[in-house]
Amino acid sequence: MNTLKIGLVQQSNTADMGSNIDKLKGNIQNCASRGAQLIVLQELHNGLYFCQTEDVNVFDRAETIPGPSTELFGSLARELEVVMVLSLFEKRASGLYHNTAVVLEKDGTIAGTYRKMHIPDDPAYYEKFYFTPGDSGFNPIQTSVGKLGVLVCWDQWYPEAARLMALAGAEILIYPTAIGWESSDTEAEKERQQNAWITAQRGHAVYNGLNVVAVNRVGHEDDFSGQTKGIRFWGHSFVAGPQGELIVEASGDKEENIVVEIDMKRSEEVRRWWPFLRDRRIDAYGNLTKRFID
Repeated sequence: MNTLKIGLVQQSNTADMGSNIDKLKGNIQNCASRGAQLIVLQELHNGLYFCQTEDVNVFDRAETIPGPSTELFGSLARELEVVMVLSLFEKRASGLYHNTAVVLEKDGTIAGTYRKMHIPDDPAYYEKFYFTPGDSGFNPIQTSVGKLGVLVCWDQWYPEAARLMALAGAEILIYPTAIGWESSDTEAEKERQQNAWITAQRGHAVYNGLNVVAVNRVGHEDDFSGQTKGIRFWGHSFVAGPQGELIVEASGDKEENIVVEIDMKRSEEVRRWWPFLRDRRIDAYGNLTKRFID
């Protein structure tokens, strides 16, 4: 494809999962009506970001893949003839759960899955309690709109993940995300964190000569344990081009459906101008597989 229209759904959620899903369906239909061929949803989009607390009852929310969400959104993808990137709480087996991205083809079938590889464990982000790290590697998913390098949230801080997706032939990098501020941070610290998040992913675009799509949630969600004052998700979903240029960026405080057209041929042009892949010293990178170099 020479060009691709991408829909980004930046949404705020409540504890009412049915209401969230109804809103998602409307937002997806809105993007499709504006010509989106690929629609990307935020991380764990069906409900609240439950990892602020550690609660064994939350495992009841997990679902199989295929399962209810792939059936529901698959039907919508088929009706609208769009490729879709979902982000689900997967129950793989009893006691084994993953944070899993699912790519639906425009006929509603599952084109592929990616299980989040890097799992954080920090105040308000207790994901290691819930998720087992993915074990299927960094493999792009072939679709009718291109080969998608889908990663998830915390993966976006790791250049190795983006590079391995690029080396495996990804034509675009995609990051469903749930990231924001804990309210006790200073305004200066909040600005540094948000800028670092955007800069890191624009770096992935530059180093790999690829378009990057990051879709974040927005709005405040309480920490029901009372240990923190909750998270305000900072939005700012964006698309960056293969030289790191910001093509579009959402607001930090509003729900938005953005549809943007990107030039899929530009990656080839940029890689010819800046042949970073050509000049890699693969003979000298062996230490990257070590935890630390003494």
